Amino acid sequence: MRVLVTGGAGFVGSHLCERLINDGHEVIALDSLVTGKLSNLDHLIDNPRMSFVQADASKELPVDGKLDRIFHLASPASPIDYVEIPFVTLYAGSDATRLCLERAEKDGARFFLASTSEVYGDPAVHPQVESYWGNVNPIGPRSVYDEAKRYAEALTMAFHRYKGVKTRIVRIFNTYGPRMRVDDGRVVPAFISQALRGEPLSIFGEGTQTRSFCYVSDLVSGFLLLMESDLAEPCNIGNPSERDMLQLASHINKVTGNSAGLIYKPLPKDDPTRRKPDITRAQTELGWAPEVQFEEGMERTIAWFKTVVEH
Repeated sequence: MRVLVTGGAGFVGSHLCERLINDGHEVIALDSLVTGKLSNLDHLIDNPRMSFVQADASKELPVDGKLDRIFHLASPASPIDYVEIPFVTLYAGSDATRLCLERAEKDGARFFLASTSEVYGDPAVHPQVESYWGNVNPIGPRSVYDEAKRYAEALTMAFHRYKGVKTRIVRIFNTYGPRMRVDDGRVVPAFISQALRGEPLSIFGEGTQTRSFCYVSDLVSGFLLLMESDLAEPCNIGNPSERDMLQLASHINKVTGNSAGLIYKPLPKDDPTRRKPDITRAQTELGWAPEVQFEEGMERTIAWFKTVVEH
């Protein structure tokens, strides 16, 4: 098939492009390179079935020819980015989603929206199930991402219901693996890069807030199963193995041999206290479950960070 991946030079996008190429598809990666890196695609770019287009998906999709599948991943995904580039984040969820959906309608392509567990906000339901409507502050500092994704889901369902576009929506929970940005601001790259530099790991609040970490290859497998399924409703993809930040920090310090310990900082506004996916829908509808164990995935991730972090 001929597949467009917006945000294709990003962390998750590059892994998706790699899997699609390995599966024999023709892939066009489109990325503005605001947060993506062309180097993430270095190992693919010489493949005749791989091409790259630098463009802002919220303004145009300059890709000729008919598309069979559109994966819309383009969006900043780090709290640091929300503050620095709020409008880029908002437009990626709104204008870019609309342009991708219109192209899917025109080409008769299937459309895949990369949404997020952030649509649940600071959840009052635990673990989070797809039927939960969320607890989001619509005007807080994180709202430029949270509400952009919530709007993107609404727009996607409207195109599905009223225009007959075949759409899929994934709600992504915390994902980690090689090619994350060192300065990403999210907890895994922050902890690993600090540990490799021999610095104390930054704990926000008391470190009791939890996240559930899914290795990127498992996430991508879930993407492909969801895209080819008949499931139009949103679907959580994530690893339900829940850890608090103190547990994560302790593991990374131990594995890297970092003896610098921890440093405590104030908790950011609207930071979710707990995050864990209910993956019943993914298991029953897709036959999907994560396979990479946390210790193995973290070992691979730390090995990659050792190649890019200056000690």
